[in-house]
Amino acid sequence: MTIAFIVPGALDQLTGGYLFDRRIVDGLRDAGRAVTVHELPGQFPEVDAATRRAAAAVLGGLPDGSAAVIDGLALPAFAECLIPEAARLKLVGFVHHPLALETGLAAEAGQRFAALEMRLLPRLRGVLCPSEITGWAMQEYGVPRERIEITRPGTDKPAPPPRRALHEGPLRLLAVGTVTPRKGHLLLIEALAALDDRAWTLRCIGSLTRDPLTAAALERAIARHRRGDRVALEGDWPPDRIGIAYAEADAFVLPSHHEGYGMAFAEALAHGLPIVGTSAGAVPEVVPATASLLVPPGDRDALVAALRLLLDNADLRARLAAGAVAAGAALPDWPTAVRRWLAAFDRLAA
Repeated sequence: MTIAFIVPGALDQLTGGYLFDRRIVDGLRDAGRAVTVHELPGQFPEVDAATRRAAAAVLGGLPDGSAAVIDGLALPAFAECLIPEAARLKLVGFVHHPLALETGLAAEAGQRFAALEMRLLPRLRGVLCPSEITGWAMQEYGVPRERIEITRPGTDKPAPPPRRALHEGPLRLLAVGTVTPRKGHLLLIEALAALDDRAWTLRCIGSLTRDPLTAAALERAIARHRRGDRVALEGDWPPDRIGIAYAEADAFVLPSHHEGYGMAFAEALAHGLPIVGTSAGAVPEVVPATASLLVPPGDRDALVAALRLLLDNADLRARLAAGAVAAGAALPDWPTAVRRWLAAFDRLAA
């Protein structure tokens, strides 16, 4: 059975959701399953009429009984065509996190996306989610629990296992994530500005073009605090190089306002990095207390306190690094993740 994999825009985009999609597509093909990828045109999640027509054409072109995966970010494109087509097709959602929980949405947009997801998601054969908290959100939308599968992504693990070497100079902090309001980069700069008397540098890896307004605000904040000598905004790195950044860092920091899973956090664990993050979304599912200092999302003072504790206490960093190594070793690799994803998909589509 050929699987139609429907994604919003190009599949080669460098965000956690697209990387997860691509690894699943590649893994399915490696396993001998036939997959056709349909890249919808337009901007997401605020789609226009042309994008809706393209989505309708994709579903309309599938033979009766065909199986298709719809990435959750693309769901608004199917507002008009999904329900009529769901009766003849085996449609499964792949929801990385609810659209309505994106940080920075206007109240009207959040309510509109929530209503859309509540109307469409229960009409699918089922929904694949990367975390329990996203699965619970699907239940809140009316998807029965037996039609929800938790399929966590895999994690690339360094070989040999990581060892953090002592070095002279400032503590090297790493943040990996697209520069959008949800990832909390602005809050991180504000918190680090309160720790000017400590020795640290920050490398930020992630797109600066997906949300130009947020990227510009981040650059202004760095300039206002005169921290351009300590903070490097390096944009996207290709996946085959990102391991270098983790290997060169001393700690991982990202005060996200929500995560449907948090692949960058999992990669940090696999590389043995102590983590400062938040208790938002699925972060506590992925990152154990033995490897991290997690604070409430949006709480600048708590973030300052956690960063200060990390910067000032080498013994704590070593203990959290050891916890990260142990947690990272327990994460699934990609072949295991693909195998579990396919089994879950086949069960929902059957």
